[in-house]
Amino acid sequence: MTDPDVHTLAGPYVLDALPAPERTRFEAHLKDCAFCRTEVDELREAAVKLATQVAAPPPPHLKANVMAAIDQVRQLPPQVWGEDAPAERRYSRRSVLALAAAAVAAATAGGVAIDQYRRRSEQTEANQRISAILAQPDARTVHGAVSGGGQATVVTSARANAAVVVLKDLPKLPAQRTWQLWMIDTSQQAHSIGLATGDETQVIDGNVTGKATFGLTIEPAGGSPSPTLPAAALIPLT
Repeated sequence: MTDPDVHTLAGPYVLDALPAPERTRFEAHLKDCAFCRTEVDELREAAVKLATQVAAPPPPHLKANVMAAIDQVRQLPPQVWGEDAPAERRYSRRSVLALAAAAVAAATAGGVAIDQYRRRSEQTEANQRISAILAQPDARTVHGAVSGGGQATVVTSARANAAVVVLKDLPKLPAQRTWQLWMIDTSQQAHSIGLATGDETQVIDGNVTGKATFGLTIEPAGGSPSPTLPAAALIPLT
């Protein structure tokens, strides 16, 4: 698999929440991806990984080495502009435009790299949170079918007041509709815990402790203050 989103499947894979074809492709990807193998191993062991990294200070000799190198750099003579400038220092309109285009291309490439790094960092953080939830001694996993097709897998920890919800093979909804996730308490009061556009994995922080049922409904775009019945899924958590 070459799709960059394959790196986001470590959590659902460990939770056994991938459909068979996708699981087979991900396992093939694992053979060539050390990063995903590490993620899977850590999630399987439910080891809580360090969420932040401390930057290491530069070595004491670094500043001295830089200052010494500066002393060896020859300063360039002042540049001459205009008609008296040497031919090799004149810039035509075409060359300036070419340099500008190159700068824009470099900036765009850099922006893409930064964006990819940000998404990768966010996914790593999410996997760390999944690992923390799985590590809880009271973590409990339940599965349930979704009306119309698909499945929901929910891992809850009352101690952490958190959950992991994995949705897979859900039917495609019209543009003006969305999936809405709920936690329902023992008094049948439903608490919204988020929206979903389709198959995805969500980490839920809060509104988990004391809840008895996970619910999934189809709502207007933007969600609803209360669930529209009948629900697409109602899965007991206890």
